[in-house]
Amino acid sequence: MVYYEIFLQRTLVEASNIVNEPPGYFYYKRSIPDFSTEETSLQITKDLFQKLFHLGFLYLGPLHLVEVCSVIVIVDLASKIYVEDRPLTLKEMKEMINKLYYGARVRGIFITSIYILFVSTCILLGLIWLITNSFQLGLMWLFAGYHFIIKDSVIDVFFAVFYGIAFVALLTKYLEWSAMWNMSIVISVLEGIYGGEAFALSAYFNKGSEGRGLLLMLVFFVWGLGLRLPCLYFGCYEGGRGIVAQISLFCLGNVLKWVVCMVYFYDCKKRILEKKVDEEVGRDIEAVDA
Repeated sequence: MVYYEIFLQRTLVEASNIVNEPPGYFYYKRSIPDFSTEETSLQITKDLFQKLFHLGFLYLGPLHLVEVCSVIVIVDLASKIYVEDRPLTLKEMKEMINKLYYGARVRGIFITSIYILFVSTCILLGLIWLITNSFQLGLMWLFAGYHFIIKDSVIDVFFAVFYGIAFVALLTKYLEWSAMWNMSIVISVLEGIYGGEAFALSAYFNKGSEGRGLLLMLVFFVWGLGLRLPCLYFGCYEGGRGIVAQISLFCLGNVLKWVVCMVYFYDCKKRILEKKVDEEVGRDIEAVDA
């Protein structure tokens, strides 16, 4: 986790330095042939793509596996405490953890997590593409005073605003869907329902509670962003106590997030079941009156 976070922040800083170059700078460099500069730019781009590939491998591989294993323990232990309304003893925790990791169950939960990972990664790539385009167009508008930039800056501003609005809309839907995706993981852990069935059940339970789910995920999104931005600003990725403190708080937030998702699942399930009972009682009353 420490290695991944340091590598992530260093890659973000390097990508930011490349994107932050004024558009006029690149135009000026292209107007004056300089093969050494072009080779350097190609090498920088190649190194950045290699780091992004490495980062993607860490996120999709080891980090994802560790997160799934930790989620199984967190959700199961938290649900036992929540349902039984009493603290568990160390012996009970040990027995429970030993029962958690048998093949069929872990395999099913892992399948559900793969579904979520695929969908969420596609949307994240879309968010990155939108924010990159809006940022680059914003830079072009900022440097529009130079004669070698596109003259019609109104078009640039329009597309920058368009990409910005699209980014906010997609981020809102992503956070709203995240509550449903996380609930499907909770369903896989607690109910033994996996894959597409877990998705369908979480969508059913989440119906009518999208606003609450969005608010919950927004809180944890701001938590993670609020931890990373100061570290990027103060250079905590260089090592030291700052990055350790950030990761400790990040892990704490992750535990709280899954506990909240577990409570959110029980609350949504209770609301749906109560609604179903009320509908059945209403039909029975109508049948008696008839």
